[in-house]
Amino acid sequence: MRGSHEDQAAPLARAWAHRLLLLIALLCPLLMGAVAYSLEPDPRGYGTHEQLGLAACASMRHLNLPCPGCGVTTAVTLAYRGRLASSLGTQPFGFLLAVSALVAAPWALAVHLRGRDLTVLLGGGAAVALVKLAGAALALGWVYTLVRGLLGGG
Repeated sequence: MRGSHEDQAAPLARAWAHRLLLLIALLCPLLMGAVAYSLEPDPRGYGTHEQLGLAACASMRHLNLPCPGCGVTTAVTLAYRGRLASSLGTQPFGFLLAVSALVAAPWALAVHLRGRDLTVLLGGGAAVALVKLAGAALALGWVYTLVRGLLGGG
């Protein structure tokens, strides 16, 4: 027989997880926007992250080939500045990341205001599917930047 403490612990943990997911969803676009507005998009289509004090991409420096993340910061910065076509053309994954953050915030807030639980909606297969989708988008974005680089498009 379960004790009353165990019966209360699961809903309490889920409530905290729900609040944490809501907080993350609401803060992500704000933090991304603050960072994006503090940076100037690098005209090369990559390297914007260096303005944050991060190292240059070793793959670009040594092999002249982009890594999977090349151009993501630049694309996010462009998207938050309203230059959507440039963002998409720079790094599709970065564009999707920016748009996803902007869409996730009002969605999570609407779910919360309707009294629904984010942990239930994102539990089970939904979270796994989102991670797989993000991985596939990152891989496709990398292929795009590789091909663009090889064809001389930046």
